[in-house]
Amino acid sequence: MTVSADPISTPPARTPGGAIRMDGLVLRDETVARLRAEIDALGNPHVCLATVLVGDDKPSQVYVRSKHKKAAEAGMSSKHVELPATASQAEVEAAVRDLAEDPDVHGILVQLPLPNGLDEDAVLDLVPAEKDVDGLTIASMGRLMRGREGHIPCTPKGVMRLLDRYGIATSGQTAVVIGRSLLVGLPLSVLLARKGIDATVTLAHSRTKDLVAACRNADIIVGAAGIARLITAEHVKPGATLIDVGMSRTEAGIVGDIDFDAVESIAGAITPMPGGTGPMTIACLLENTLEAARMLGAVRR
Repeated sequence: MTVSADPISTPPARTPGGAIRMDGLVLRDETVARLRAEIDALGNPHVCLATVLVGDDKPSQVYVRSKHKKAAEAGMSSKHVELPATASQAEVEAAVRDLAEDPDVHGILVQLPLPNGLDEDAVLDLVPAEKDVDGLTIASMGRLMRGREGHIPCTPKGVMRLLDRYGIATSGQTAVVIGRSLLVGLPLSVLLARKGIDATVTLAHSRTKDLVAACRNADIIVGAAGIARLITAEHVKPGATLIDVGMSRTEAGIVGDIDFDAVESIAGAITPMPGGTGPMTIACLLENTLEAARMLGAVRR
């Protein structure tokens, strides 16, 4: 399980306040181009990402289309299964089981959340660990904890890629991750603390008694609580690195957990929202898909 990326070789862009702008769009496009070059060099083997979408949630439809578009740019094929919001548990499970048994499918992503009344855990349990390119099954989480070969959840992996790409030190640094979801907060805390990364991690959340006190001496702050503009200037020490994973839709548009305008002149480095961690989630999904094909023996290492 590696999460390294090549460091930048040219000076990075900066915000008006002088912070390094950690641009996920740039790194996503670099990653897609690299994957395309790898697949071309391998003779363009068949590498297939399959997605399952239940219901007609518009943002989810947009996310899935973007994943398929970037898969094509990377030289991968894709397959999409769409079911109505009225689909039964048995129908959803049957769709996932078919993909799990299909040797031409290498990666499976079930777009979450599923509609109310469906058991997400039961659906995810049907995804083989090798095909679990979202890294969310019990087997994948166990492999992450044990440091075994497997798929790292895409958004946490994307955060680590951004830290590497922009040369952000982690060893001996203090990091606060705000949010404890299985999608982001918990696995990212494990990644930041693991040997070789060596950050000292505090996992905070909505019940943390004094969030300002927890954050104000941190070298790295990750907002992943989904609370608009939660992190303000009083949370941030000069020079800190700020990673925004949260996303809220407001009358002013999409905003993150970090109040960008209030902190960008204090931070040493910061991700925009949108354009930061979101694009990297897709990039790492495609990385995981190529690795899944290798794990399944469809592509040589």
